[in-house]
Amino acid sequence: MADLPNAVVKRLLTKHGGGLRVSGSALSLAVAATEGYVAALAREAQASAEANKRKTVMDGDIEAARAKLAVS
Repeated sequence: MADLPNAVVKRLLTKHGGGLRVSGSALSLAVAATEGYVAALAREAQASAEANKRKTVMDGDIEAARAKLAVS
């Protein structure tokens, strides 16, 4: 079962996709891809925080994780 609500991803796809509709199977793939990215982002941010001897993920950790994952 997906943790991210389909409606959130569908709204983003529609908003940034020029208002086009999204098929059910395309939505499922987008949800899976989004969850995969967020999981990778969390792992990288956690590693950054731990490398800096912190137990809290900070803005800089997210920024470093985004840079490592090469997504703006």
